[in-house]
This record gives sequence, structure tokens and C-alpha cells, in this order.
Amino acid sequence: MTSSDAEDREYPKHPLVGVGAIVMRGDSVLLVKRNKEPSKGMWSIPGGLVEIGETVKDALRREVMEECGIEIEPTELFEVVDAVNRDDKGRVRFHYIIVDFLSGWRGGDLAAGSDVADARWTPLGELQGLNMTESARAVINKAVRGRKR
Repeated sequence: MTSSDAEDREYPKHPLVGVGAIVMRGDSVLLVKRNKEPSKGMWSIPGGLVEIGETVKDALRREVMEECGIEIEPTELFEVVDAVNRDDKGRVRFHYIIVDFLSGWRGGDLAAGSDVADARWTPLGELQGLNMTESARAVINKAVRGRKR
């Protein structure tokens, strides 16, 4: 990402399209600790922005590989999240439309990439105490409820 790309994310002229992966393994979910704003230092599901010419599924595979070092396969469109972050004056600082997919782990050893501070398989019972983005918490809870049906 160039510095121009980073600058275009903050106070954007239009919403940016992102993707997120809800990857479950047994009773654990894949989480990353964000290394950049918005949500720096918070746990979330892995993902990022869609690049020009890229499908949302290809973007998701690429982002999870970059952030976590593992291969995933998006299996089901799960949720579309409007993530709007305003500054203290009410101006839109960040605006993302995030397309979340349920995804399956295909292979590789989990290792945090350069754009995240950490990556880990987190037992569902430990989610309550984590500093997580509200959107990640909501989408994970919804996915867990769906698994129990």
C-alpha cells in the first residue's frame, strides 16, 4: 500500500469496499489484532480492502494469507456491515462497507503478517474478555448461533 492509499482511507470521498473472513475450527475462531486505524489494538476477524479488478472472494483469500499466513476458502456470504467511524466533530473519518464470508481453513500454519499485531485461533469461551470491534463480536455471535441450529 502506498502512502497515497493510506491517506485515501482516512476522510474518504466515498465508502471503501472491504472483506472479512469468519473462520471457525472446532470451538475456536480466527482473530487478528489490528495494527492500524481504525480499531488499532483491537481484535477482529481478518480481512481488508478489495483491490481494483479483484473479486471479493479473491480479495478475502489474499488478505487472510497476508494477515495470517493460511489458506481459506470462502463458502457463504454471511453479512454486509456498514462501518462508519466519525471524528469528534462528526465528520466521517473512515467509511467501509465490509462483505463478510463464512470461510473454511484449507491449510498453512498460522503466523501474524506485517499488517497485524497478532493472529490466533481463539476459543469461543474467551471472546467475552477480549477488546474486540463491536462488528466482529456481532458477526461471530451470529455465526455461532447459526452453528447451533
